Amino acid sequence: MSDNEVEKKETVLPEELLIIPLVGKPLFPGVFTPIMITASDDMQIIESAMKAEMMIGLLMVKDENIEIPDAQDLHRIGTVAKIVKKINLPDGGINIFISTIKRFKVKEFTQRQSPISARVSYIEDDETADPDEIKAMTRSLIAEMKTISDNNPLFSEEMRLNMVNVDHPGKIADFITSILNIDRNQQQEILDTINIKERMEKVLIYIKKEQELLRIQRKLTAQINEKIEKSQREYFLREEIKAIKKELGEPIDSKSSEHLKFKEKIDALGFEGEIKEQVEGELEKFSLMDPSSSEFIVTRNYLDTIVNLPWDAPEPDEIDIERGQEILDEDHYGLEDVKERIIEYLSVRKLKNDNKGSIICLVGPPGVGKTSIGKSIARALNREFFRFSVGGMRDEAEIKGHRRTYVGAMPGKLIQGLKIVKSKAPVFMIDEIDKLSSSIQGDPSSALLEALDPEQNTEFRDHYLDLPYDLSHILFICTANTLDTIPRPLMDRMEIIRLAGYIEDEKIEIARKYIIPKSLKKHGLEPKHIRYYKTALHAIADGYARDAGMRSFEKAIDRIHRKVAYKVILGKGELPHVVEKKNLEEYLKKAPFREEVSKQITKPGMAVGLAWTNFGGDTLILEAIALPGKGGLKLTGQMGDVMKESADIALSYVKSICADYDVEPEFFEKHVIHLHIPEGATPKDGPSAGITMATAFLSLITGKKVRKHLAMTGELSLTGKVLPIGGLKEKTIAARRMKIAEIIIPKPNERDLDDIPEYVREGIQFHPVKEIGEVFKLIFEEE
Repeated sequence: MSDNEVEKKETVLPEELLIIPLVGKPLFPGVFTPIMITASDDMQIIESAMKAEMMIGLLMVKDENIEIPDAQDLHRIGTVAKIVKKINLPDGGINIFISTIKRFKVKEFTQRQSPISARVSYIEDDETADPDEIKAMTRSLIAEMKTISDNNPLFSEEMRLNMVNVDHPGKIADFITSILNIDRNQQQEILDTINIKERMEKVLIYIKKEQELLRIQRKLTAQINEKIEKSQREYFLREEIKAIKKELGEPIDSKSSEHLKFKEKIDALGFEGEIKEQVEGELEKFSLMDPSSSEFIVTRNYLDTIVNLPWDAPEPDEIDIERGQEILDEDHYGLEDVKERIIEYLSVRKLKNDNKGSIICLVGPPGVGKTSIGKSIARALNREFFRFSVGGMRDEAEIKGHRRTYVGAMPGKLIQGLKIVKSKAPVFMIDEIDKLSSSIQGDPSSALLEALDPEQNTEFRDHYLDLPYDLSHILFICTANTLDTIPRPLMDRMEIIRLAGYIEDEKIEIARKYIIPKSLKKHGLEPKHIRYYKTALHAIADGYARDAGMRSFEKAIDRIHRKVAYKVILGKGELPHVVEKKNLEEYLKKAPFREEVSKQITKPGMAVGLAWTNFGGDTLILEAIALPGKGGLKLTGQMGDVMKESADIALSYVKSICADYDVEPEFFEKHVIHLHIPEGATPKDGPSAGITMATAFLSLITGKKVRKHLAMTGELSLTGKVLPIGGLKEKTIAARRMKIAEIIIPKPNERDLDDIPEYVREGIQFHPVKEIGEVFKLIFEEE
């Protein structure tokens, strides 16, 4: 049965239709085509329509990504169709053959959810145009479409015949639109166009665009064919040249020369097993490649990496312990416990006579000399030194390399470093290991664990090399500001050495021996140009550089030398320029640190605590005031959750014992206690301020000031016990920098005093306590 006969038979079109949403492209009237139905709701619509011999409406979905569309997701103009035949499919779906009849427009959706139904009105084509003009446009459409179909093998002979035999101009435009390779929304636009002239004009524009695409496609095809022919011709010519040069005994080409060099180096390395098999395979592949291909460069770089890596086992270290001690003393002032640990470590390596590497982790605040200690260890071992930072690293390929399937692939940092130092047993310094990150590119800390673990790194596989490589001869030295963010499995494999920081006297000696000579050379000055009084250096340490390390001190010295260099150039003043305490502000302006911490304790409710941070030990001044109110605790100063809990515990304990100090419990019901820690922009956390908070609260409610030159650290339990804390050495150094004379510490931390050098403890009185009651006996000034 033809489409025309179907249309004649169905003279009455229903006013209400069941709607099938079309996810793909819209269907035009006058088309006989199959549709696959998989949605269960749509299959029920088809069954109902076939039983009642009803027609169905086809509306295109606006967004094809919507899984279950409703009425608002559908276009308003579609096509009514008659179901001719249904075929059940093995996967449970159905295939229906439909004959589309006429355009319709939705007047109203009677059912907006599936199964969707709508009241419709049928649309007649608007033929209000000059017949001759329509006839001319029809001929143009067919002629232009014939040009496309002749050059496109996808157009079948049946399509061409149907196009010629369609007699109605509107249907010709619809048929051509249905077979053009245009966007679904553009096809819907044609379906929405009722005026035949406008519809044909739009279709002509799309045909012209298709012709332009075909023209570009033919041009590109011709260019590609030309390149292929040229490439083949050049290949045969090169082969002829090779044969001629071979007969004459001349070098063949640069590629062959490189192949011979790679082969000589690979043979000299004497690979065995898996490594030999893979490297020789890559070398053979390299010999067969066209030098102009991208793969040629990739393979060449790979072979270049292989032959430039150190593969031979290194000689055992000749460690001179006395020389190592001299180097450490020469490069660093102070840090006696750190030097002792390093000398012990070197002694074990010498006694064991083992070249296998180990992992040292130097932990301390910035500017205390972690990197320079690593360089000194490399000097003591007479090894090459290579340093790289992993701070903020988020891609594990930085450690393990990229696979060679990626464009621009390269080996990881470890293999790159070995290629640079050309030694299998260097000292590798991995900076900022506590600042590793992770992302969708992987976890660098896991990759680093494989590289550092002595049990795994004997056959480390870099993704780029894809060969087992022995990293166990490398001495790894890591640096970190804190251990808190280092993954536990990684930290367990490292020998931790802490660098606590420097007291004022140490800073003066370091400045005199190292920083000032280095800065003079850096600024083009000589010792005759400047002279420092010791009082000036003390003033710099106290007023401008109270951090744990030496960076602030070094910056201050650099500022002084820049001003002196300026004076020397202009010939101002007499030589040498003298820097003393009274003229220090001329060079450095006013000191940012003016007053000692202990002198800031001026009112009840104030106490000095000791804290440990990533930048070393520090002092905290806690301030508490009471405000009229209905009770409660207000906290400010960027406190973390742990510190907030410590404040709650401290206040609860002070409430429980306030009667012992002649303070009525009703005081806390009538006042809001506000606790603040200055430098509110700096985050603070940890439990070690517990006894300091309790001291501030007790001082507030009793109206008694806390003694000057007294600081404290300790965690407080709810029953009043003082629990141990960490970082006592760093806190003691901070207390000494701030002129603290007495420190209250937990009794369990008394054993940690042995780890603090005598010259650091000198002049400080320690009060070990077990309970907060002992603290309260020590804190107040005598009346």
